Amino acid sequence: MADQLAKGEEFERKAEKKLAGWGFFGSKYEDAAELLDRAANSYKLAKSWDKAGSVYTKLANIHLKLDSKHEASSAYVDAANCYKKVSSQEAAQCLNLAVELLLEIGRLNMAAKHCKELGEIHETEQNFEKAIDFYERAADLYQSEESTTSANQCKQKVAELAAQLEQYPKAIEIYEAIARQSLNSNLLKYSVKGHLLNAGLCQLCRGDVVAISNALERYQELDPTFSGTREYKFLSDLAASVDEEDVGKFTDVVKEYDSMTRLDAWKTTLLLRAKNELKAKEDAEDDLT
Repeated sequence: MADQLAKGEEFERKAEKKLAGWGFFGSKYEDAAELLDRAANSYKLAKSWDKAGSVYTKLANIHLKLDSKHEASSAYVDAANCYKKVSSQEAAQCLNLAVELLLEIGRLNMAAKHCKELGEIHETEQNFEKAIDFYERAADLYQSEESTTSANQCKQKVAELAAQLEQYPKAIEIYEAIARQSLNSNLLKYSVKGHLLNAGLCQLCRGDVVAISNALERYQELDPTFSGTREYKFLSDLAASVDEEDVGKFTDVVKEYDSMTRLDAWKTTLLLRAKNELKAKEDAEDDLT
């Protein structure tokens, strides 16, 4: 490790010397770039991630001087991958720079991929608003490149996070749109019931019984097979327990469904919110009697 660190520092020193010295414009920068690349590799072997990230950033700047935006964007991505291990903020900054360059040279699919990555970084940091911004940006870029599956994956992340932030109408709109779109594909038809379930759970959290009933009717019209699914029965039974303001029934319905199909953390969070809302109503009525 120490040996690799020393090698990295030596390569970096040589690169700085090249840059400071005389030489033909192109060759001077090309030589320095090669030395910095070797320095970064040595730092990575030494697991000195911040130094490796810093060197890749210097390398990106050299590629920009040589007017090689594609190489510069790659160096920023390499820097981000190193910084991810020590500083998500530095990683995000480098990925942002990479995205800007990729957009300039028309590499939209690559830009979309890194926007999605930025969404993931901000999501991990619990900054859901920023994560939504980047997932939406990624979805738009994927859509412009006709990468519908990738676009929908990003849109689902937007819906998931919007629901976390209690932006239920936004989440519902996305899930319903993806469900409609999926009905036209033989490969994606199987996923429709899952999207409608997610939309229905968001409806449930809004606490409007009429809206829930209307949504279930709409979902049956959208997909006539939906009414025969376990997902439909689950939403229908939950809606009935909300209408009856029966917390016990609500809990039993959730337990029964979970015993057959394991509920993930996101669905559990939404169901808990709906249950707490129902319990608050029940307690308020008890206080009045």
